[in-house]
Amino acid sequence: MRTPHNESLGSDSSAAGPERKCILSGEHASRDALTRLAISPEGPDGVCHVLPDVMARATGRGAWIGVNRADLEKAIAKGKLKGALARAFGKTLAGATLFIPDDLPERIEVALIRMFTDRLGLELKAGRLLMGSDRIAENARMGRVSWLAHAADAAVDGSRKLDQAWRVGEDAEGSGLTGIRLPLDRAALSVALGRDNVVHLALTDAAAAERLSAPLQRLLHFLASGPDGAETTGANSSEETAPCAPIDATTT
Repeated sequence: MRTPHNESLGSDSSAAGPERKCILSGEHASRDALTRLAISPEGPDGVCHVLPDVMARATGRGAWIGVNRADLEKAIAKGKLKGALARAFGKTLAGATLFIPDDLPERIEVALIRMFTDRLGLELKAGRLLMGSDRIAENARMGRVSWLAHAADAAVDGSRKLDQAWRVGEDAEGSGLTGIRLPLDRAALSVALGRDNVVHLALTDAAAAERLSAPLQRLLHFLASGPDGAETTGANSSEETAPCAPIDATTT
């Protein structure tokens, strides 16, 4: 598997399953490329909360978004998400009030990271995930690596050596083939995988690499990351914002 590239929502995704429409951009894409927003049951106060449903498993109606975090924050600030959700759910909720939490973008990012790291954990348990520079380099040179990745704070020299070993094993000298730089640092990867100092990762199975591709691409797209995994835009999640006021679902 080569270094993943971010694809536009308008790309052909029929092979990835049923398509859905982003309520903010109007573009269509497969379910795997979008993030679902679910509406909680109406509470005794007549309020329904808008919540991320990245696994698309919540019952009831949902709306889909495919924009990145920066664009979502702009849509919330300008009231565009309010209007889009009102149009999507107004008739169904029959006058109930929708509440958009001010930290919705942060919740989505955390959920997407969790989905990605959970997938990594499953591949680790199955024995298909390699860690450690020496072990990865050895397997890479023997053509046994299908996917290679580096922590966000991995040293450039160490990453280059493993990239080179991978190209040798893939008989891809001069191709520019490199591992992807993840939007997670070694501390986050170490905590997620329950190991010490996780800096480089590799998968030995092509099918496992494909299984990891969808959650990783969704995460990179939401963070507006470039093809090499480097973050290009995105808000500071530690910034405090004023609480978002409830919105009436019947208004546009």
